[in-house]
Amino acid sequence: MTPAQQITLWADRLRDMSAMGQYFTDNVYDKANYQQIQSIAMGLMALANGDELADLEPLRAPIFSRPTPISVADAAVFDEDGRLLLIQRADNGKWALPGGALEVGETAAAGAMREAYEETGVRCEVVELAGVWDSRLCGSATRHHLYHFVFRARPLNGDQPDSPVHPQETLAMGWFGEQELPDELDPGHISRIPHLFKLWRGEGRPYFDG
Repeated sequence: MTPAQQITLWADRLRDMSAMGQYFTDNVYDKANYQQIQSIAMGLMALANGDELADLEPLRAPIFSRPTPISVADAAVFDEDGRLLLIQRADNGKWALPGGALEVGETAAAGAMREAYEETGVRCEVVELAGVWDSRLCGSATRHHLYHFVFRARPLNGDQPDSPVHPQETLAMGWFGEQELPDELDPGHISRIPHLFKLWRGEGRPYFDG
C-alpha cells in the first residue's frame, strides 16, 4: 500500500466514524465535533489524491455523511460460448465488468442487472452469486471503501442489445473469451475475472475475502 493509499484509507475510516457519530448522537456539541472530523477526512482525501477540496464538497451529503462501506454490484454476463461481456470505461479507458453503486430499495442482484442494462443495453438474468470482494484487497482504484457484489448472469437479448441507457459511461463493449481478454483491464477486475471463468466452467465456489 502506497502512502497515498494508506492516507486515503485512514480518511475513509474517519469519514465512516464521523458519519456514524452524527447519526447516533443527539448532543449538539458532539455533532459539531463529528462535522469537523468529516471536514478533516475530506481534506486528507483531497491531499492524498491530488484533488481540490472544493471538488469534494458536493460529496459531503451523499458520500461523506454516509456510514459504513459503499455497496456496489457488477454483472459477469457470459454467453453460450463462454465469452464474458466487458465494457471500456469512459472515466479511465480501461476494460471492466459492467456495474456500479446500488440504489436504496433494490437487491444486489437487481442492481447488477440494472447496471448491465444501463451501461451495455444487454438484458440479463442472474444465475448465481460469484463472490463479494473488498476494494482494499482486490486492487480497486477508488477513494472509498467498497464491497463489490459480483453475480454471474446470462444474457436475455443475445448479441443484439438495446441502446445503453447511460452511453456516456461506456466507450465500447465486447464479448471476450478467457484467452482473448483486452490488455488494459481495470485494476480492480484483474484478480476477479479469472475466478469468474472458473465458476462458468463449474469449478470453484463463490469468493469472499478471508
